[in-house]
Amino acid sequence: MSPGGEFGLHLTVGMALLLAAGLVFHELAEAVMGQEAITVLDLQVAHWFNANAFEPLTGFMHAISTMHSVAGMALLLGSLALYLWRQQAYYWLLALMIAVPGGMVLNVVLKHIFQRTRPVFEEPLVTLATYSFPSGHTTAATCFYGMLVSYLVIARPAWSVRLGTVSFCLTMVLLVAFSRVYLGAHYVSDVLAGMAESVAWLSVCITGVSTLRRRREGKTV
Repeated sequence: MSPGGEFGLHLTVGMALLLAAGLVFHELAEAVMGQEAITVLDLQVAHWFNANAFEPLTGFMHAISTMHSVAGMALLLGSLALYLWRQQAYYWLLALMIAVPGGMVLNVVLKHIFQRTRPVFEEPLVTLATYSFPSGHTTAATCFYGMLVSYLVIARPAWSVRLGTVSFCLTMVLLVAFSRVYLGAHYVSDVLAGMAESVAWLSVCITGVSTLRRRREGKTV
């Protein structure tokens, strides 16, 4: 587990991220299920946005949300997968194909475990019958953009590209999370849990595939 060990710093960082993100998710889940103070904040924020929604912001939030629906994520995933294939980044492609679909499936499982109902309004902007905690759109977006930024930060040494990529990907994740709260599809704690869930899952996927690559390369030396 030490940075100088067989698998190097990547395993230490991966385990640290997994533990930290897992702890954040655990604390959020306990607070939500225990009806603690965050649930009061959830309701206040949800009803404030519902009462103060306006165009063209509402239309823009709908567009962001639709772009990161299951169909939208399939298009984004396919595009990035094709790019990685053409770059011959096969290990990154493997990590991508495990991380994003796997993260979405994990999210469905967690929804059915916690079974939290979605926000309810007299005049809702969206109406959904599925469970609320954690946010599926936020989970998928965090997994996808997390994979994108991880690859480009490593593959593109120019700091301008790295900073631009980090800024873009972080902005997109925050936009998706905000859109779900703004539209009344989720509470604030739902989207925070979706981010934490995804970071934990990404750390597993990226660290696992990186370890596989290092083992295989070590055998061929």
